[in-house]
Amino acid sequence: MSDSPYLLRLAERLSGGLAGFSCDRRDVHRAFLLSQQQPDGGFCGRGFPDDVLEETPERPESDLYYTSFAVRSLVLLQRFEPQDAERVAGYLQATARRAVGVVDLLSWLHCALMVQSQGGGDVLSHAGSDWPVQAAAILEEFRAPDGGYAKTRAGPMGSTYHSFLVALCYELLGRQLPLPERLVDFTRRRQREDGGFVELAPMERSGTNPTAAAVALLQMFHALDAAVREGVRAFLQEVRSADGGFQANSRIPFPDGLSTFTACLTCLEIDAADLLAPTKLSAFLKELELPSGGFRAAAWDRQADVEYTYYGLGLAAMVQSLHRNRRKVE
Repeated sequence: MSDSPYLLRLAERLSGGLAGFSCDRRDVHRAFLLSQQQPDGGFCGRGFPDDVLEETPERPESDLYYTSFAVRSLVLLQRFEPQDAERVAGYLQATARRAVGVVDLLSWLHCALMVQSQGGGDVLSHAGSDWPVQAAAILEEFRAPDGGYAKTRAGPMGSTYHSFLVALCYELLGRQLPLPERLVDFTRRRQREDGGFVELAPMERSGTNPTAAAVALLQMFHALDAAVREGVRAFLQEVRSADGGFQANSRIPFPDGLSTFTACLTCLEIDAADLLAPTKLSAFLKELELPSGGFRAAAWDRQADVEYTYYGLGLAAMVQSLHRNRRKVE
């Protein structure tokens, strides 16, 4: 595996891509993100729009998953201030014992690292010296017989997405993932004839997001060969939309922010940037970015949320980098 954790390398890469963002544009997105922060310091996902309910809806509770995306977004914007880190630190300290699933554990670990880097304190200062061992033991409870990691403890089959998350956790813990060759073999078996990858073994139709997770996993373990790259390229061509975005799979008729974000990352990972159309992607992003701050999931969506704001900012970073690179060539 790489020496530097994937999530930290990705954050640095995308943050650099946003160099062309104006201060005003950064500030409006920061304001939106902070509007989703709760009194306990965590961030929430979207609730129902006010006009859907007769009364003003109650705000959703803080969630580690959405807190992680809010922190990632603030870091990309270079607007994660020390006071923000302190508030998030308080939330992390209160939720440390709740992070016992793969998604929550990854979210907690990544937030803790970002908080510490921004002067919010070491939320693990009171943990025992063996906490990485304990965290790794929790992760191994999700190992499936097929060599991957399942969505639930003792699950019958591995999930491509959750296997990727477990690998990310091990990187943040600074530990080697046990039996990596089994995970690589598991991942390779998830590739289908269309060139993409599926989330679960019984599935036959590939998806954009499990394909992105599989490519990242294989790359982490230096197992991404030419045949896989060629297959993935063919699959991404199939799910590329006429407007420059990417669909979640070949049967869904419209692109969305998540699928487009993961597809663009994958194109860059397999040296297939020629599949990306920066001008069209810019127009696609314009439909998702709200003047009041934040990004929505797709053209049909009515609300922004912190998760899709991260995807939107990440896409904007990649698109700006593509434009700059093409100008250099010209």
